[in-house]
Amino acid sequence: MPPKSRQRFNAFDDFPGNEEPIQQDQGKLSTFVQAESKTAPKLERIEHLAPSKMTPDRFQPRRLLPSGIRQRYFNGDIDCYQAAGEWLNLSKNDASYRIEVDRLLSMGGSFEEHGQIKPITGSWQSNTKGEFIFQIETGERRFWAACLNYINDQLEEEPLLRIETIDTPTRQRQVLENRHAETPSAVSQSCEIASLILAEMDIHPDTQSNDEFEYFRQARAQRMPVGLWDKIKPIMQLTRPRMVQLLNILQFPNNLLDLANRYQLPERVLREILTKPEELWEQYLRLSIQNQLTSDEIAEIEQPPTIKTATAPSKKQTAQANRPYKTAVSGIRRFANAIYEVDEFQRSKIMDDLADELVISDQASDIIPILEELIGLMRTRL
Repeated sequence: MPPKSRQRFNAFDDFPGNEEPIQQDQGKLSTFVQAESKTAPKLERIEHLAPSKMTPDRFQPRRLLPSGIRQRYFNGDIDCYQAAGEWLNLSKNDASYRIEVDRLLSMGGSFEEHGQIKPITGSWQSNTKGEFIFQIETGERRFWAACLNYINDQLEEEPLLRIETIDTPTRQRQVLENRHAETPSAVSQSCEIASLILAEMDIHPDTQSNDEFEYFRQARAQRMPVGLWDKIKPIMQLTRPRMVQLLNILQFPNNLLDLANRYQLPERVLREILTKPEELWEQYLRLSIQNQLTSDEIAEIEQPPTIKTATAPSKKQTAQANRPYKTAVSGIRRFANAIYEVDEFQRSKIMDDLADELVISDQASDIIPILEELIGLMRTRL
């Protein structure tokens, strides 16, 4: 008899001829997929938006916009491009502004060459006029880089920036972005710690307030709940005593906080100034900026020099006062020209002989701090 025909089954079935196990597995898989879909993170949508349709977070711990422009911009008196134009003009006459502006212009230039790698994150909020505007959570530097380049290069078309809408922006994400972008100033770090504390305690800024520092100062008046410092440590990567020291910086008035932030004064210097009488804080702070003083040097100064007012000097007095200046400048220039005119071997010999001469004549110990002060002043201006 001819052999019975064999029933053919799907070659992709692991158990041909038995459909029931497959149906059960498919049912389990369907249930698993549904469960996973509930816990899987939502994919965020990347869009392109002009800077005029977005705004930085006014209570961002890291302050970029100069204080003279900041309030008018956030009050709506000027737009982002007018603010960028004023910032550019300030930077032409002030080295402290020029450093930051040059960095941002360089970043904006990289957008044209390589594109914007990281999107700006944020959420849509309604402003005082009832209009919806994109409020930046992270990426304020990218925002101002685009604005500054638009004005500096006199572009005809408004730039478009990549944005990512976040359902729930957080201070934690903001602080992490800041710390990864560049090392924050001591003032910025104090504001970061304060913002994390206030966020954990569900204390939010008053959007009608024009004083951002006053919001951050609230952190110093709070009684910290148990475990709060442990939540902040992984983000700040600092010990609790260190964070308390940074928070104390907020004791300075707003104008001195802006000044310390602008010139990136270290926390140890600011901490030492806080030990001085309050009425002398500004003098010590400006003296530190001018001479790049360390905390130890500030500690040694019992009374900072004060500016004395006097009547207008006569022409003879002016000439006599200018004589030491002219002599010093002429001497430095002659020294520099003499060094420039020789080769490296001769220069090394001249410097050795000069050092020997100053040490033998007992002038070295007096001239070293003077030269160090001059070097510090030149570095500050550069």
